[in-house]
Amino acid sequence: MARTEIPHLIPYLASLLVSISVLIYALTRRQARGALAFLWYVIGQALCLTGFILELVARDISTKIFWDGFQWIAGFFILVSLPVFIVQYTEYKIKYPRLLFGLSFIVPIVFSIILFSDESLHWVYKNPYLITSSFFPELAYEFTPVVYGYAFYAYLISIWGLYVLIQRIIQPHSLYRTQAILILLGFAIPIIGTMLTLFDIHITPQRDANPFTSAIGNLFIAWGLFQFRIFNVTPIARDTVFEAMVEPVVILNNQNDIVDINLSMLALLGKTANDVIGEPAKKVFADFPIPIKQYMQTSYARAEATFDLGGVHVYYELTVWPLYNSNKEMTGRIYISHDITAQKELERELRKLNAELEDRVRARTWELADAYDTTLEGWARALELRDKETEGHSRRVTDMTLKLAVAMGIAGEELEHIRRGAILHDIGKMAIPDEILHKPGKLTDNERETIKKHPDIAYRLLLPIPFLKKALEIPYSHHEKWDGSGYPQGLKGENIPIAARIFAVADVWDAIRSDRPYNKAWQREEAVKYFVEQSGQHFDPRVVNVFLKLIEQGEI
Repeated sequence: MARTEIPHLIPYLASLLVSISVLIYALTRRQARGALAFLWYVIGQALCLTGFILELVARDISTKIFWDGFQWIAGFFILVSLPVFIVQYTEYKIKYPRLLFGLSFIVPIVFSIILFSDESLHWVYKNPYLITSSFFPELAYEFTPVVYGYAFYAYLISIWGLYVLIQRIIQPHSLYRTQAILILLGFAIPIIGTMLTLFDIHITPQRDANPFTSAIGNLFIAWGLFQFRIFNVTPIARDTVFEAMVEPVVILNNQNDIVDINLSMLALLGKTANDVIGEPAKKVFADFPIPIKQYMQTSYARAEATFDLGGVHVYYELTVWPLYNSNKEMTGRIYISHDITAQKELERELRKLNAELEDRVRARTWELADAYDTTLEGWARALELRDKETEGHSRRVTDMTLKLAVAMGIAGEELEHIRRGAILHDIGKMAIPDEILHKPGKLTDNERETIKKHPDIAYRLLLPIPFLKKALEIPYSHHEKWDGSGYPQGLKGENIPIAARIFAVADVWDAIRSDRPYNKAWQREEAVKYFVEQSGQHFDPRVVNVFLKLIEQGEI
């Protein structure tokens, strides 16, 4: 080979290098679905390019025929592995895949036998000759019916594979759609290259443009491998997921005919897909224990059903969701039945155990809780006796707080914590000196700061008592304000405990509606106006709305 010919091999060597790079990457991902078949495809492609380069540099016609035959044999790998990869990557359903895979070897094997016998048959290389007009002598021969027949078979397989890939492009997930487009281009461009050769169309100095089209196709695939993570993130076919679901599922169209159903639902029905697909759901589910027939005019629903199956109670939760097309038009409904029998059994056992535990705890703690409550009320009474100005305040504000809490939807043990917290709301004032607590005139700034310490004092006083941990929210936080301007923590909005937000409304209402030496009781209308003004500033707007409704109804 002359030195001047070497630069003209660079494009073909570059094409081979691209194929080898893609091959190495596929080798590192060979455990991914479809990667092994794709690996054989790239091996065949790399061998074809190698044979092409060796054919190109060969001088005599017999050597060129040998390497051209090598390319035909290498194409065997491409032709067999391409459909296998596409089926595995897309999870396309075909019947008898092993049989079809075995049959796919027949034509390539027959063609290989003809190729090896061509020296006497001449069914492939008819009238071979060399074209010497380019940099390298190029092998040319007349295409025989055998070549055209083999090419037709190869294109038929390839076009089917491309059709399956096009179906994958239609799916809604953009990452997988892009993957499929790049794979489609990577396979289609080399196929187009072989067609150009078959029809004697030249786009390169050499008659065979396949090395260049293979390189271009591999660049698209390489882009998909590195940028869009082919073999790292692979799609799972919806049909596979649908059939693998343990939950029974059925899909109805707008006419309430069955358009799809999975194996789990068929097992419950005791029927085959052919028995139910296209049939009215009302007929198929007429005697079905899961109430599908009751929700055939409902877009969204959730319901429970129970029935006996072999003497065992089985529980199902039915969920109904609408299905829409790309134009946001409802096309049907999907019905998913989830077996919740184990969950129901567990809930029943937990309720039983919980009831037993509650009975035991209640029996042991009833006297202790009663003693605590008596102590709390004693503390509150002692504080009222110390501060005559607020006598009866704790009782009144506790009653209002409980009414408001119930109206807010709070119930059970949480109400008891709120009651205890309301009783103890000013317990921190026990540490405030008498000269400040009982001062008849206006407080100084320092005295006001001392008064503002009573929530912190209450916190330190009550925190060591586990029994009062939940009740502590009111004594510690009832001077916080909705807009964050309160004290002692400067909490804002819903960061303030709900119990403290409820109590603050009742506390201020009682304060402005009661006579004090330094403040006469406000009229009802004046007080209501104040609360409307302070909604969203001092008070939680939602709590104020419920409170004012209770006032209108005369419950407060």
